[in-house]
Amino acid sequence: MSGEVRIGVDLGGTKLEVIALDASGTVMAQQRFESPQDDYLRTLEAIEHAIAAVESQVGVRGTIGIGTPGALSRVTGRLRNANSTWLNGTPILDDLERRLGRPVRIANDANCFALSEAVDGAGAGSKVVVGVILGTGTGSGIVIDRLLLTGANAIAGEWGHNPLPWAGPDEMPGAACWCGKSGCIETWLSGSGMARDHLAATEVRLTAADIAARAATGEPAAVATLDRYINRLARALAHVINLIDPDVIVLGGGLSNIAAIYSQVPLQWGRHVFSDHVATRLLRNVHGDASGVRGAARLWNTPLHKP
Repeated sequence: MSGEVRIGVDLGGTKLEVIALDASGTVMAQQRFESPQDDYLRTLEAIEHAIAAVESQVGVRGTIGIGTPGALSRVTGRLRNANSTWLNGTPILDDLERRLGRPVRIANDANCFALSEAVDGAGAGSKVVVGVILGTGTGSGIVIDRLLLTGANAIAGEWGHNPLPWAGPDEMPGAACWCGKSGCIETWLSGSGMARDHLAATEVRLTAADIAARAATGEPAAVATLDRYINRLARALAHVINLIDPDVIVLGGGLSNIAAIYSQVPLQWGRHVFSDHVATRLLRNVHGDASGVRGAARLWNTPLHKP
């Protein structure tokens, strides 16, 4: 019966979620666990435990797809570029296949999000879908004809680690990023990036959620911070449109819940898009924070290169 059930694991920085989907995409089981911190061996054990718990619940061995905060190197097969830095340099694919006794597919969590939303989410029925995560970090995935694009270097969609486009003098050189560079899109458009910008402008320390809530009530300082955020997001997404020209851009992550983004960003990105008209649609995700785990399960529905 192996293969009749698609099991997905979303390995997040704080949570580890696992799901089992049947052939039609219906959820058969879904569970959440706490993600181990700073411990690779415990992370492997937690993934193995989570999969066993769901397979016990559904009574079937399934295919395994895992969304991670990094990507596998095409050269070494080891994980790299993960903001959960204790995972970097580890042979996580080989170790999991040995522990689980079957093939495993691994993809970046943003790729999993994009795949989920392209197959049966906000981008369903569209040819080219870009899924963008705005949360603790920023990233994106690209899906064409329901197939995930990974790229020659396995970095397709690494949008968050490009510089903020059309940056003004007050935006340069930008904050230091964990990747070792400064001024990355992630340093501006992540939740901590919004909070940092508000602190610099007001000397008031608030979370991104607090800023958004205050902006919704009309508080001038919060409105100004959100306006700056929306302008930067419009510029950053205009870059995506100029490069890929997608039918749909789907937003996920905590900041995707800010309603003003969907009306205001499309009003601003046109001045930066190399076209006389922008047909690309900006949409909120359908599956919420379950998109990543659903996409991980669907990695067995799309060809992937294994290092």
